Amino acid sequence: MTPWWQTTSIYQVYPRSFQDSNADGVGDLPGIINRLDHLKELGVETVWVSPFFASPQQDFGYDVTDYEAVAPEYGTLEDAQRLIDEVHSRGMKVMFDLVLNHTSDQHPWFLRSRSSRSNPKADWYIWADGRGKHGKRPPNNWKSAMEFTSAWQYCPTRRQWYMATFLPFQPDLNWRNPEVKRAMFDTVRFWLDKGVDGFRLDIFGQIMKDPDFANNPVRPRVYNGFPRLTERIHTENTADNVTLAKELRAVCEEYPGDRALLGEVFGPPEVLKSYLGEDDGLNLVFLFEFLTFHYNAEWFRTTIQGFEDNFPAPMQPTYVLENHDRSRLLDRVHGDVAKAGVLAVILLTLRGVPTVYQGQEIGMSNTRLPFKDALDPIAASVYKHLPQFFVDRMSERLNRDEVRTPMQWDASANAGFCPDGVQPWLPVNPDYERVNVAHQESDNDSLLNLYRRLFALRRDSESLRSGPLAMLEALPDGVLGYRRADLIVLANMGIEPVTVKYSGRSLVEAGEVAVGMGRVSLFPDSAVVLQTVVPKLA
Repeated sequence: MTPWWQTTSIYQVYPRSFQDSNADGVGDLPGIINRLDHLKELGVETVWVSPFFASPQQDFGYDVTDYEAVAPEYGTLEDAQRLIDEVHSRGMKVMFDLVLNHTSDQHPWFLRSRSSRSNPKADWYIWADGRGKHGKRPPNNWKSAMEFTSAWQYCPTRRQWYMATFLPFQPDLNWRNPEVKRAMFDTVRFWLDKGVDGFRLDIFGQIMKDPDFANNPVRPRVYNGFPRLTERIHTENTADNVTLAKELRAVCEEYPGDRALLGEVFGPPEVLKSYLGEDDGLNLVFLFEFLTFHYNAEWFRTTIQGFEDNFPAPMQPTYVLENHDRSRLLDRVHGDVAKAGVLAVILLTLRGVPTVYQGQEIGMSNTRLPFKDALDPIAASVYKHLPQFFVDRMSERLNRDEVRTPMQWDASANAGFCPDGVQPWLPVNPDYERVNVAHQESDNDSLLNLYRRLFALRRDSESLRSGPLAMLEALPDGVLGYRRADLIVLANMGIEPVTVKYSGRSLVEAGEVAVGMGRVSLFPDSAVVLQTVVPKLA
């Protein structure tokens, strides 16, 4: 029997911005439960919930102080159990977001660890002596994920440095300590016992570092849209990290129901495939190239074919056009909703697992917010280095607040996210009166209803769920096309109308399409899914 995660579709919920149920301006777990019917009607099959664990919220949940407790602004442990049960009652799966690389510096483990070099938790985090006179220089050249600073933070009490791969208040756990590994695996079991179907694993590729703290080679370049000063061979995608993936998979396989692991890892295809192993590592890994797509047929043709070549069945490419860290796709196409519709058709008809970020289904856009007022700790950490005019011209959003604004449910005050008179934790995008779920529900041609038709087709079509993918050749310039068993997908990403010689029954259309006898006419920024007959092999 095919495991559920091989044919699923995923919807990412950012709890703080999804739905406020208690009028405090912050989204919460009961709010998610109250909106689950929207996800069921949309047609998604798996709900990925970003962190809601106990936290001082310096990084809004990605800085954990207790992995087995719920932050009070999000609800209670009972609410978390109810969320799992309510998702299951609607026939969907649920994945929780786990931050295994680091904790908050307010976690009781770290407070104890930093107190001395000899306490029982002294070796639960990555500590090292500094270089130079009195050890006041960082132990080596390892950079933080932000690249502007060292990954090392000095602790006067221990007169040592602790590693913080991401932000200074997020110290890295020492997974080479068997006690740490045991404690974290027990946390995984805690949530599996409650019925969660799997986990999205935050920055999983950076957990196991070189135990000898060797310097990374210096190699300035741009990687994945951001600058890098060093080649992270000793801090990312180490062989021990791949081994950890297999150990974590073994924990999940203690439980019935094909529990799934989806890793946030970065690297070339051969590295990403190493995490999957021989079906004994992570179940899925994100492929992030779509986050920096170029809206043209040739780019998508080349990228999709590359994924097909590198991740053949039974491996499943995991596609993502938006998430809580990167720019909204609508801004990448300069606000063109027609282009967003074409991208929806592509995303939901490819072979693999599609992921949709909350609000993507209605075409939410980035909310421009002053850099100097950012709540996002990344933006705050680099604000002194970059002026506003420079930030405004960047294709990527350094202030992640801009992609995390409240979900736009209707045209009422605060877009239905929280009651009138309540201040939401982030401002609502000013376009909410026309870009919202309620408005689009009644419009058959809306982006929301296009997503619903695509999810329904994907659910009901074995060709889309598990069929092979083959690129179509000899298409006009600007046209992307591929076959999924008895289905053909065509997308005109060019600037001129085109006609192609394919026939079939139109199942889903985006934009202006005309299907005739043996021909399909596609206007610019349009797409169609055709049901045809697969020729029998001789």
